Amino acid sequence: MNKCCSIFALLFISQFSAQNAALSQAPPYQSPSGEPMNIVKTNLAAYLFRNVNFSYERIFTQRFSLVATYSFMPAGPVPYVKTIASGSTLKSAQQANVSYQSYTLEPRFYANKNGYGTGFYVAPYYRHSSVDVSGYTLNYSVGDIEESAIMSGKVTGNSLGVLIGTQWAIGAAQRWMLDLSMLGAHYGVSKGDLQADSNRTLSPTEQQMLQNELNDLDVPFIKIDAQANDHGATAKVSGPWAGIRFGFSVGYRF
Repeated sequence: MNKCCSIFALLFISQFSAQNAALSQAPPYQSPSGEPMNIVKTNLAAYLFRNVNFSYERIFTQRFSLVATYSFMPAGPVPYVKTIASGSTLKSAQQANVSYQSYTLEPRFYANKNGYGTGFYVAPYYRHSSVDVSGYTLNYSVGDIEESAIMSGKVTGNSLGVLIGTQWAIGAAQRWMLDLSMLGAHYGVSKGDLQADSNRTLSPTEQQMLQNELNDLDVPFIKIDAQANDHGATAKVSGPWAGIRFGFSVGYRF
């Protein structure tokens, strides 16, 4: 009886060791079953907003990966400005240039038992964003006289959010990837500096009117603290920072 037990124990240990040896021989860029563990991709939907973006996803386990994304919008007109502004605000916004960039770090948790970068996922994420604006004309009144100043500045935001989506492989070799980001939302805080420049020296009355105009800008939930000077004004801005995410990405795994 003891001899039989010893033989079965040896067989079990040998089989277990052989399986571990086979798994350990898999290259670091492949899963034990042979799937590549790296994916590069770009979100095609973002290009509708002049947003150029690149993502790299590193798969660590069957159900976990980490995605790093860099995106930027080159300086140019505000996209779809007529849908968000009207009247005199529209005219000023059409003259402005805006640029944007962001860095996003996104751990992903896959629900699919096959995993390794495919199936439904939930992804909490952190995003650092910045927006640069120049050439915006701010109009204000001094008595019956209309004056203007050219605004520029930069606002940065840091936010946390959650994204849900699904990703799958296509093609004969299953190397091409499609990633549907169904819905995501993030919320955080922002701060920035604005500057309003006049083309001439301002009187004390004009300075006060410009400062009041900046402080009274109708930007929901945003605090503006302006300080006028002889040649315009500077302003500190702060407040919440929120956004939504969606997209359809095409990538390649290797």
